[in-house]
Amino acid sequence: MSGELHFESLQQCLILSGCLDRETLLPLWQQRESLLNGVTCVDVAQLERVDSSGLALLVHLRDYVGRHGIVLQISGITDRLRTLIELYNLQEIIPVDPAS
Repeated sequence: MSGELHFESLQQCLILSGCLDRETLLPLWQQRESLLNGVTCVDVAQLERVDSSGLALLVHLRDYVGRHGIVLQISGITDRLRTLIELYNLQEIIPVDPAS
């Protein structure tokens, strides 16, 4: 059973917490246009779980913002999310700092 996804905008950062998976991402997907207005960073440090659907959404968010000439930074990448990014060979799309 999946948990909940919480998100809030704080200045130019969208903060995600809880679970980002196929069961929880719909509200974020539906509100992405308004939530990403002026956002340059998505903080994922408080996410407890991310599945491949959640990772795909993060890729989409970077692409969506990128179409407006903004490079969306993904900060707070956990070891588990880093592993998922590497398994899907997405390091060029979602850069992972090896030191973090």
